[in-house]
Order: sequence, then C-alpha cells, then structure tokens
Amino acid sequence: MSLLRVKTTKKTSIVNITPLVKEEVKKSGVKSGLCLIYVPHTTCAVFINEGADPDVVRDITYMLEKLIPWDDKNYAHAEGNSAAHIRSSIIGNSRIVPIEGGELMLGTWESIFLAEFDGPRERKVIIKIIEC
Repeated sequence: MSLLRVKTTKKTSIVNITPLVKEEVKKSGVKSGLCLIYVPHTTCAVFINEGADPDVVRDITYMLEKLIPWDDKNYAHAEGNSAAHIRSSIIGNSRIVPIEGGELMLGTWESIFLAEFDGPRERKVIIKIIEC
C-alpha cells in the first residue's frame, strides 16, 4: 500500500493524479493485477475521465457548481460544507483500474483525478496494488 499526499489550492480543485498513480504501479513491479485508488475523506472524491482537454474538467466543475450550489439555505449541516459532502458522495471515493503488462489499462484519453470540494487542503490518496 502507498500513501500519496496531494495539496489542493482552491475550494474546488480537480487534480490530475495519473502520473503519481502510474509511478506507484511501476514501483510495485506488478505485471498483472488491480490498482485501487481510494481517498479517505468525506469532502473529496476520485474519478476517471478525459485528461487531454482541460475544458472537460472545467465543464464538470461548472455543472457541479450549478447542480449542487454552495449557498442553498435549506442545507442543515452546521459546518457549512454540505455541497462538498453531496458532491463527493455522488462521485465516489474510490476507483479500480486493471493492470496489464505493468501498465494501467486506462483508455486513450482517460486520466485519474482527485476532486477537492472543501479546500484548499492536503489530501491523502491510498494506492493499493493487488497482483492477480
């Protein structure tokens, strides 16, 4: 198991962590298996989507802001970060990617992203590589 630390810079930050995850797979020496990417936070998530065009991430962020606004007066959570909890619950805190030939089996345009919804903070990303 590896523990990565990722610093975010804004309340909502989307960070491409693909190079970090690929490095952990390489260091593991596993040729065939599974890579679990997990964030142990309730206001942070991890997802896979297109990494080639930064407008995709911008559009995702835009739509999350529109669908789950920060300033809804009906939120009951006293801490004031209900939107962050809702967003992370919808997106999820883990992903599994197959490993074959020592490489992550991501699609041509796919990247792995850490989604920060209550930053800026330093977040943990747990990488568990399982040989199969």
